Amino acid sequence: MSGIAVFINLAGAVALLLWATRMVRTGIERAYGNVLKEKLRLALGNRVTAAVAGFFFAIALQSATAVALIISSFVAGGYVSSAIGIATLLGADLGSAFVVRVLRYDLSLLIPVLLLMGTIAFRASEARDWRQAGRILFGLGLLLLSLRLIGESSEPLRSSEILPIIFNYLSRDWITAFLLAALLAWAFHSSVATILLFASLADKHLLPPPLIIPLVLGANFGAAVIGAILTKNAERSARVVPLGNVAIRGFGTLVALALQYALILHPERFSSQPGDAVVYVHLAINAAVLVFGLPFSGIVAKWLERLLAAPAAKTSEQTRLSALNPADLANPRQAISNATREVLTVCEKTEVMLNWIFELYEHWDPKKMQRIEALDDEIDAIHRDIKFYLARISQTALDEQSAAQCQNLLGATIKIEQAADIISQNMLTRARKKHDRNTAFSTEGWTELSAMHIEVVKNARLAFNLLVNRDIEHARQLVDRKEAVRNLVRTSEEQHLQRLRSGNAASFESSSLHIDTMRDLKEINSLFASIAYPLLEQEGLLRHSRLL
Repeated sequence: MSGIAVFINLAGAVALLLWATRMVRTGIERAYGNVLKEKLRLALGNRVTAAVAGFFFAIALQSATAVALIISSFVAGGYVSSAIGIATLLGADLGSAFVVRVLRYDLSLLIPVLLLMGTIAFRASEARDWRQAGRILFGLGLLLLSLRLIGESSEPLRSSEILPIIFNYLSRDWITAFLLAALLAWAFHSSVATILLFASLADKHLLPPPLIIPLVLGANFGAAVIGAILTKNAERSARVVPLGNVAIRGFGTLVALALQYALILHPERFSSQPGDAVVYVHLAINAAVLVFGLPFSGIVAKWLERLLAAPAAKTSEQTRLSALNPADLANPRQAISNATREVLTVCEKTEVMLNWIFELYEHWDPKKMQRIEALDDEIDAIHRDIKFYLARISQTALDEQSAAQCQNLLGATIKIEQAADIISQNMLTRARKKHDRNTAFSTEGWTELSAMHIEVVKNARLAFNLLVNRDIEHARQLVDRKEAVRNLVRTSEEQHLQRLRSGNAASFESSSLHIDTMRDLKEINSLFASIAYPLLEQEGLLRHSRLL
């Protein structure tokens, strides 16, 4: 077999491993994600219990990176402190290493059983739990199959003439080996897959023993970086946990690499089998990082909080005061009122975006573009805070009316946030494209779009007021105006088509922008109109999706 064919087979086997891991994790998250997250949140009492919870959570999800993203959201929502979050992630790294140890056992006999059971469970019922159980079982079967394929694919590498030369060079250049392993772990987005690949190569005696420890150290460093990169655009509080993990694990792996240079620890001390030695070294590194890093998690968290907060202190903007007072959570009615005030803040920012976006269509302004993007980020952050706040209200303390109000408020927030996303992601892109291409709407076309925009702004204000006054007549009016906007869209489409037939050059050049902008406005208006549905349904004024 040629070298290219060998590496294609090996790459395919690794890809199957990554896909199978993702399938298992997705199935667990969809079937038991809410329960696991709630159990994890309740277990985060102190650093030791947090580390233990992170250990088992990583085993369940087969990914420390998934735990990092979840814990970051907990920290951003105010559920746990940054120090507890870092401790949880250190435990999750050890749990991920334990998963590697379990997968090293010979479980090949389970492959056909898991694949068969997964298929039966997935096809036996349309019930969500059965289908997710089938997904998990089938994913586990594929995962074990991928490990066997990795071993079979790497077998021809024994006769390779180039690979030994490369590995022998890396055996003398541990820094390059460390960096390459870190890059590989980051590219795979999985320390599990990286370590299992190294173990498989070691089983075939392709990895020289002196290279095992530097490669495993590099893979651990690269795996820590994954979470930090995935949260680089999150708010500052959410970035502390993955960055703290990078700081502690990065420092630990670099110190271990320096000690390896000085002491030359042989991997044979961990196991006489090279593949098992890779896994035990991986376990030992993560256990050491947990033991020595846990006491410093608080110090690292405070240092990073100060470091990340420093740029904010230099800005002249005042910190926005949130109405989401945690002390009011015991009083559901007051907590819902607090959340309503925050939703109105989202409404205000969305209305500003809706007005500014048409100003950008008319006169391009890079600063206003950046402000719209910043407003969307602020809306996303407030929306997340509202969602977590409403979720923390005790369900046992909610009466039927408060529970319905809480659900309706959450639904309205989601719709308004979706409208803001359409403005910042769709319409802003079209405004930029109009400017870059120096495109102009026809006079008639711009008049139609402006009229439609004015109507949507009016309906937005009507929908936002409905969150406060809950007026039935306003709700009926809002749903009626949805049909009016639909008629405006239909008329504009017909007139635009007529202008194209008559050879209007401006209409021809701006055709796609005109149609897409019109549909964006229609979708935004539909989202605002849907805020009225729960109130009308409560009063018995809806028949399916139509007014009586």
